[in-house]
This record gives sequence, structure tokens and C-alpha cells, in this order.
Amino acid sequence: MTDKNENPMKTAPKESSIWAWIPSLYFTMGIPYIVVMSVSVAMYANLGLSNTQIALYTSYLNIPWVIKPVWSPIVVALKTKRWWIFTTQLIMGAAFALVAYFIQSDSFIALTLSGLALVAFSSATHDIAADGIYMDALTEEKQSFYVGIRSSFYRVAMIAGQGGLVWLSGYLYHHNGGNYFNAWTMVFAGVSVYLILAGIYHIWSLPRIEQSNSDVSLKTVFEDFYKTFITFFKIDNIGIHISVLLLFRLGEAQLVKIAQPFLFDDIANGGLALTNEKVGIFYGTIGVIMLTVGGILGGVIVSRDGLKKWFFPMILAINIPNSMYFLLAYFTPQSNFLIGGAIALEQFGYGFGFTAYMMYMIYIARNSGKYKTAHFAFTTGFMALGMTLPGMISGWLQEMMGYSNFFLWVLLCMLPMVILYKFVFIDPDFGKKGD
Repeated sequence: MTDKNENPMKTAPKESSIWAWIPSLYFTMGIPYIVVMSVSVAMYANLGLSNTQIALYTSYLNIPWVIKPVWSPIVVALKTKRWWIFTTQLIMGAAFALVAYFIQSDSFIALTLSGLALVAFSSATHDIAADGIYMDALTEEKQSFYVGIRSSFYRVAMIAGQGGLVWLSGYLYHHNGGNYFNAWTMVFAGVSVYLILAGIYHIWSLPRIEQSNSDVSLKTVFEDFYKTFITFFKIDNIGIHISVLLLFRLGEAQLVKIAQPFLFDDIANGGLALTNEKVGIFYGTIGVIMLTVGGILGGVIVSRDGLKKWFFPMILAINIPNSMYFLLAYFTPQSNFLIGGAIALEQFGYGFGFTAYMMYMIYIARNSGKYKTAHFAFTTGFMALGMTLPGMISGWLQEMMGYSNFFLWVLLCMLPMVILYKFVFIDPDFGKKGD
């Protein structure tokens, strides 16, 4: 059903109306993703799952973001992007409510994973529509101006989720009878309420700038998708490009699934035995802030010197700081300063190095003409796949190796990308300001 008041012509929203939806939209975009991919890791660690189970199950939840380009034509062809946004937000709110309810079940693992899978598919769909309405509602000039705003509120969502919600779970645990099942039930119920309220708010606040493409047949849409798919794999050096997308974060893809369980685990098992409150502060708050600072610095440097000059140093930057976890596992310090500092350094390196990865994705799609946006979406799918596959086996590897050896293995996982770098060609001028 098409919104009757929507204008088929693209108009320029008033400045005040833009501020009414961009911050809330991208904060809301970040919450379900970070809850599904990171907060759920903390929850399952608290609820007694093994690292093998945690890594495997939560990696499966990443699949919707891997394959979302496949159903993006449906989002474009059916209904309006505005409709998809508030509908998926309401669905995610309902799904989080189910997760909260299922936590108390004897079969909580299978049932909560089912609820989180529904959130993941809805969130991936929401991402397509949100980025689409951003491009449709704003001129190119305003898109450039507000890109920092949307990124900032997405980062705030990461802090609120990875930091705030994990901290809150610990607070509720210690002030409500020492029961993690009850604590996480309340946390997910709160997330549910937020998503439902966000959906209701965005029914009112999102711009009405389009009509649904109900006159476009799905056959035509999927024919265009097929052409897009074929042209993507005809890009020069696409084999090298895909290899970079899959290997650039090979170590980080495994580390991210084990970092929180390691911080939570008992000292007798090789962990650091941190409370949820400390993990929320060190990993979810200070860590995300340092990740953001690293990303900003990386962007400034690449815009000054170009991607080629910094590509190899950024490969090292995203990998070498992983050694901080090896040192933490080897020495098991109890100093909050040392633990927080090590996590901050690793996250800063990740944010700095990830700049090269994002720029490389843009580099792949830059000369694709009318397929540029679609080809970039394909690169995001490979980016997600590069996190999913290694993440699936990371828990099994850790339990087989122990924490110290596992983190050493993660550090060595930089070698395939270091070797592949010799075969990567990047235009020396790409990424420089004004390029």
C-alpha cells in the first residue's frame, strides 16, 4: 500500500526536518546490528555456552548481511523505502520481545537464535531502505555534509549497545538476585520497547519523497540484478579484489568472536574474569571511542596522501595490535589500566586500518557507472562473508589451542594479506582530497 501523501518527485527537505530523522535513523540502524553481532556474544557467554557454540551460532547470524544484495531489488520495487523502514523497526521490536521471552525457556538457545535471526534479516532489509532514503531525500551536497552525522550516531549506537547494554546487564545481575537469565530478559525487553517506539516515531518523521515502484515488474528488477551481478564479476582484477575483501580482516574476524568470552572467562581457564560492567566500559565504550578516533585519523591521512601510500601500513595496523590480546592472555594482568589500555590500543589500530578496507571497497566500484552503488553493495556482502566464515570456526580453534595460542594464531593470520599485497594495484591518486 502506497503512502498517499508521498511526493513522487525528489524534493529538498527543510534543514530542521533532516535533523528530525537522520540521527534517530542511523542510531536505530546501529542498535539491532550491534546487539545481534556483539551483545549476543556477551549474553551467551553469561548464559553458559561454550566458545565453540558462541562463535558458530553468532557467526550464522551474520548471513543476512552477506546476502542482502540478493533481495535488495525487492525492497526497491515493492513499497516505499519509508514503509520498509518503519515496518522493519516494528518487526525488530517484536522479535526482540520474543528473544526476551525465550531467554527464560529450557530451549532458550534455539529459540533466542531464531528470534535474533528474524532481527538480523529485518535489520539487513532496514539497512537497504535506510541508505536508499538517505540518497533519495538529500542532494549530493547534503549527503556529503550529513555523512559525518550519520556515522557519528551509528557509532553512538555501538557504544550504547556494546557498552551500555552489556554494562546494564551486569548492573541488573548484581542488583536483582545474581541471575543472568533475568538480567538479559530485562535488557532485551528494553531494546524491544526502544525499537517499537522508534518505528512509531519514524512513521511521522521520515521524509515523504517517493512512491512505491508498483508499476515495475519483479521480472524487470531481477533482470537488472542479473546484469549487475555479471558486470561485477567482469571488473578488472576481480579475483584479487575478492581475495582482499575476504582476507583483509582474517584475524579480526576470529578475534571479535572470542574477545568478550576471554574477558569474561575465569582466570583458571585462562581468561581475565572481568564483570559485565568492566567489559561494557573497557570493550564497549573506551574501545569503540578509540576505534572511532582511529578511523577519523585514518580518513584524514588517506585524504592527504591517497590510499596506495597507506594501504600496507594499514594492513599492519589492523593486525599487529591484535598482539595485545596475546599479551593479556599470557600475563593475565589484573590492572584495569593495563587491560583497558590494551583493548583501547587494539581498537585504535582496527579503526585506523579499517579505513583502508572501506576505501578499497569504494575503489573496486568507482568505475562501474550506473552499477556503482549496486557493485558497492556486493563488496559489503563479501566484507560480511569475510567476517562470517572465519568467525564460525574461531571458537573451536580457541578451545583446541587455549587463549594464548589462539591469539598468537590470530596475529599470524595477517600473513596471507601481507603476501597478497604484492599483487594489489591501486591508483596512486585514488583517495586524495579532490579525487
